[in-house]
Amino acid sequence: MVPKNQIKLVTSLQQKKYRTQHGLFVAEGVKLVNELLEGGIEPHGVYVVNEALADQIATNCEVVSPSVLKKMSSLSSPNGVLGVFHMPKKEKLHFEGWAIILDSIRDPGNLGTIIRLCDWFDIKYLICSPDTVDCYNPKVLQATMGSIARVEVQYLDLEDFLKKNEHPVYGAFMDGTNMYGKKLGEQGILVMGNEANGISSEVEKYVTERIGIPQFGEPTTESLNVATATAILLSEIRRN
Repeated sequence: MVPKNQIKLVTSLQQKKYRTQHGLFVAEGVKLVNELLEGGIEPHGVYVVNEALADQIATNCEVVSPSVLKKMSSLSSPNGVLGVFHMPKKEKLHFEGWAIILDSIRDPGNLGTIIRLCDWFDIKYLICSPDTVDCYNPKVLQATMGSIARVEVQYLDLEDFLKKNEHPVYGAFMDGTNMYGKKLGEQGILVMGNEANGISSEVEKYVTERIGIPQFGEPTTESLNVATATAILLSEIRRN
């Protein structure tokens, strides 16, 4: 039997302020929960609706009724597995190779997809402005498909970080230099801007080179989705 105060705690973690206060977040689904466990994220508690699901999870679970799980879940149709995890402690940021900066990304699906892209292209560090959507937002976590366990996400003052940075900084702009055929080094920072407004003027002044993805044929769309653009740019970075 799950105590009422525990159900209340789990439910409160749907809001960022309580996730920050308790240092906990919620993940749902067999795949996502197992990916986090295998990635070394410490569990606070894992709940399942039957023993068959418990056998699929790589840690001890507590079996609860579907009605209890529904109270704790943020999903309209819970899928039977819910894990509460401790937020990993952030290490001092020091990277080699490539990193990505996100300047005011607001859509949870975009952030989750970009985290998954970082995992795919072996980008270890993702640096976000403080007003970027929380990486522990349930919708973000679902979109990462577990990649959040393998990518270090940090929220920093971007100007302060870039002032101290020694790597070349490439900013993605609609009118940037054609990315195709461009030779990039083995290390650098790729900056992706807000879905509606692009890279802010405060961050733009630290960009050492403006790059872009050319549009082919007659102009038919205003811009690319930021996650799609990130995928194309990372593919080119790795291809080079």
